[in-house]
Amino acid sequence: MSKGDEQEKKQIEENKKNPTGNIGDSINRSMIGNLGALSQGGCLTKMITVVIIIGGILILSRCTN
Repeated sequence: MSKGDEQEKKQIEENKKNPTGNIGDSINRSMIGNLGALSQGGCLTKMITVVIIIGGILILSRCTN
């Protein structure tokens, strides 16, 4: 069983115990973000993420000159 599956099961159990906690978690994640979710995807997701990050760095480096 992968780490992501274990986390998902724990999250489901926590939501059953405290359904309103999910709202607070959602609000916090929307403000802060969850970078771990980007790395949990498949190979294509990781490749697209790396390309976007590198592209953003290149764009920012061109704008500063």
